[in-house]
Amino acid sequence: MLTVIKTALLLLVSNAFMTFAWYGHLKYFHNWRLWLVILISWGIAFFEYCFQVPANRLGATVFTGYQLKILQEIITLLVFAVFAKVVLGETLRWNYMVSFAFLAGAAWFAFAYKGN
Repeated sequence: MLTVIKTALLLLVSNAFMTFAWYGHLKYFHNWRLWLVILISWGIAFFEYCFQVPANRLGATVFTGYQLKILQEIITLLVFAVFAKVVLGETLRWNYMVSFAFLAGAAWFAFAYKGN
């Protein structure tokens, strides 16, 4: 169980870096030259990889590749929902919540059934 928690925490941190690398410029660097924003985003993404790679290595000891990817995507959506509200000032509308619920159902199917 400790491996699952460590994996999820590493993925959470990595996704926080990546979300900022991908979307932070929409709030903070939107008037900057594109080439400079790309370089800054690459610099931020480096730290994402410093957490993502260990998360995948550790997670691969308890999850299948598919489960690991699905877990990463669910964490990405959770991180983005917080980012969109706090940084971008966007509202989480009902249709987004329904979409997230369907994705949560997909995650449940990925983890609930073992075997064939």
